[in-house]
Amino acid sequence: MRADELDPDLAAAVAEIESLGLPAWSDLSADAARRLEDELFSGPPEPPVGDARDFAFDGPHGEVPVRVYRPEGAVEDSAESRALVHFHGGGWTLGTLDSVDGICRELAVRADAVVVSVDYRLAPEHPFPVAVDEAAAALAWVAETADSLGVDSDRVGVSGTSAGGALAVAASLRARDLGDVPTPAGQFLLYPIAGYDFETDSYRENADGPLLTREDMKWFYERYLRSPVDAANPYAVPLRADHLGDLPPATVVTAGFDPLRDDGVALAERFEREGTSVEGRHYPAMAHGFCSLADRVDAAEAALEAVARDARSYL
Repeated sequence: MRADELDPDLAAAVAEIESLGLPAWSDLSADAARRLEDELFSGPPEPPVGDARDFAFDGPHGEVPVRVYRPEGAVEDSAESRALVHFHGGGWTLGTLDSVDGICRELAVRADAVVVSVDYRLAPEHPFPVAVDEAAAALAWVAETADSLGVDSDRVGVSGTSAGGALAVAASLRARDLGDVPTPAGQFLLYPIAGYDFETDSYRENADGPLLTREDMKWFYERYLRSPVDAANPYAVPLRADHLGDLPPATVVTAGFDPLRDDGVALAERFEREGTSVEGRHYPAMAHGFCSLADRVDAAEAALEAVARDARSYL
C-alpha cells in the first residue's frame, strides 16, 4: 500500500520542516510541544470565509471554547446550512483553535458548511475520557443551538484529523450506544488514530516518520490514557469496539507514509464489513497530516476537495 517514493511536493515541504532541526514531540514536555506545534501550524487566516467568531459553551468539565466558521453566502438565521463539528489532531495533547484554523477554513469553503472547531481539554492534565466527553457535548451543543447558528440540525456531521478522528468516531459510538447525543449525519476522518498496535506494517515501515513517528504515538498515548485498561475502551481506541456497524456514513482518508495508515484502513474495512457505509480514500505517496499542506501539495488539495464533496453528499 506504500508508494515507492514520497510525493515530490510533499517531500519538499517535509525537507523544509526537517531543516529547522526541530526535536521530536516525544523528546519534549507537553508544554514545550504545545508551544512548538502552535508556532509551526498557526498561520494567516486563509482561505477567507464569510465569518469566523469565537464562542464557548458550558461542557461537562467546564467552559469549552469553539470557533464557528461560516462560508460566504451562508445566512446566520436561515437554519438551512450543513455543519461539521471538527476536532483537531495533536495526539489529544497538542492543538489549539489557531493551529487548526487553516483546515477548518478549507472545509468551510470547500464543503459550503458551517464548521465548528472545538478546543477540547488536553492530556495529560485532562486524560481520557475528558476529550471524548467534550467532543460529545460539542455535538449536542451544535444540535441544540442549530437555529441560532443558522444550521439544519439534521445535517450536522463530525470531522477530525488524527486524534480528532478518534474523537469523531467516539462521538458517533456514544450516539449509537448511549443515545446521550444526537446521531451525526456523517463522519469525516482524516488519517484517524484508531488502534493501539505499534507493530503493524505501517508502524514498522514509518517508525521514523516523516511528520509522525512511532515514538511520538507512544508518547501521546502515555499522556492520554490513565492506565492500560483505557486502551480496551472503544471510545479511546475505536478498533477495540465489538461492532462498528450502524454508524453514520463515513469517509476515511489514509496516507501511505503514515504510521497510522493500517489503523485507518482497518477502520474502513470494519465499517464496510459490519454495516456502516464508507468511502475509503487512500493517498499512497502522502504522509501523516498532509491535508494541512493543501496550499503546497496538489494531492492534499485533491484530498480536501474529495472530503468536501463527500460532506456535500452526506449532509
